[in-house]
Amino acid sequence: MPLSLSTVKVIGTRFSAFIHRAEVALRLKGVPYELITEDLNNKSELLLKHNPVHKKVPILLHGDRSIPESLIIIEYVDEQCFRLVWLALWTDGGAREGFEKEAKEGLAPNRHCLALLEGQLEGKRFFSGDCIGYVDIATSVLTYWLAAMDEFAGVKLMNAEEYPSLCRWAREYTSSEAVKGCLPDWDQLVTAYAANKEKFVIVAKTLI
Repeated sequence: MPLSLSTVKVIGTRFSAFIHRAEVALRLKGVPYELITEDLNNKSELLLKHNPVHKKVPILLHGDRSIPESLIIIEYVDEQCFRLVWLALWTDGGAREGFEKEAKEGLAPNRHCLALLEGQLEGKRFFSGDCIGYVDIATSVLTYWLAAMDEFAGVKLMNAEEYPSLCRWAREYTSSEAVKGCLPDWDQLVTAYAANKEKFVIVAKTLI
């Protein structure tokens, strides 16, 4: 069933970079959807019904189908909208597999991966060229959310001196109309991160 012919819903929160991935994938394809905001401290029956094992968000609801995990959702949306399969950016299979493993586990890239990503952006606006693609969405945690984490963790993971192309790309990404439409309010995001400051400090320092 094509996405445009049925009701599409996303279970998630406004402050998660992983929910953002799912939203941008849908917005770039012009697919209308409803965001069902979830309280992760008091998980709803709807969430538990559609992801009873891991009990995590995001979850895409499409007809009678439930699709969990942000990267799987991006792929599903791409296939359902009859788009061409994206081309792999890396010819180095080991490096690509390592990055995908980190992304699927929900971990931010370490400095080695940042250097790899920096090199792939040379001479390009986005990873896929002139338009936002799969890898841009998958690495979007390095944009709006990383800046908020930096503010409280006291650890600058990505600066313009070391990673000029990545920093320029982050500005380009968050300037896209499709992206801006589903970015959380900055002050609310910072407040949410502040409430979990100790956790983010620990995560950030493990990546140095």
